[in-house]
Amino acid sequence: MSTVQVESTLSDDERRAKLYQGDLFVYAPKPATREFVEFARALIREAFGDLDPETAQHHMPVEDYAALLAELKPRFIHHPTCKELLPAILAEHGADTTKTYFDVPRLRTSTSDDYLTSGIAYAFHPHRDTWYSAPFCQLNWWMPIFDIEADNGLAFHPRYFSQAVRNGSAEYDYYEWNAKNRASAAKHIRSDTRKQPKPEEEVEIFPQTRVVAPSGGMLIFSGAQLHSSVPNNTGRTRFSMDFRTVHLDDVLGHVGAPNVDSDCTGTTMRDYLRGTDLSRIDEDVCLTYDTAPPREDAVLVFSHTAQA
Repeated sequence: MSTVQVESTLSDDERRAKLYQGDLFVYAPKPATREFVEFARALIREAFGDLDPETAQHHMPVEDYAALLAELKPRFIHHPTCKELLPAILAEHGADTTKTYFDVPRLRTSTSDDYLTSGIAYAFHPHRDTWYSAPFCQLNWWMPIFDIEADNGLAFHPRYFSQAVRNGSAEYDYYEWNAKNRASAAKHIRSDTRKQPKPEEEVEIFPQTRVVAPSGGMLIFSGAQLHSSVPNNTGRTRFSMDFRTVHLDDVLGHVGAPNVDSDCTGTTMRDYLRGTDLSRIDEDVCLTYDTAPPREDAVLVFSHTAQA
């Protein structure tokens, strides 16, 4: 079972411990997140011109829509303003920016009624980020750019936080993915043939937890949470932003959520930038994350954490 903690006053250390046990944290819009939303909306609206970004899919051939996203998303990811605003968001939420490292933010789109669900607008099946070579101390920060509703957001499947799911992560290597597959996303329009870790057994989608926050509201969860894209049937495209963080103390101590079913190789650890000076984590530390940690008994991990 996961607890949804709203506007928590826990310290960052206490929050991370709860996140590693499967809790979800939700925060109302704050000055830095509102500023980020306005920045993102400006880029999005500029790209779509006279069209309303949330309904533009109804007025464009899907190939043109994919091409627009193929230009917009990298522009967003690499915009220098992102690296200026994200540390402010972290500080605003109580994170120590001298020890918190973040990766570049992703602009996500979830179109309605299966208009575009592959490639540049991939609709994610149930998955853990740890199947994709994320470290078990990774935290995901997720924020709507325009207001969302329950039927176009994220779904969490908390019963699986401590329950293994048979999956294809053993065939996933982060370095190979970057070399062969990342750059080709925009080419996958009607279907996505890139091999990605997926469940290899039936996952019970319900019961599930959906968190609906206003634009600029922040949702934080562990990269080990099993989550998926809610099938969007609202008639409006969902725009959201997410980025990921690790805390240096947890990186050095190999502290994080339990590994119940991940077997991938490679690591995303080199992607993170320190909140104060954008420096990266030392290479010798990154090398210790090239393989997933041994699988653990989640019940024992929880018991140990509770006693710490």
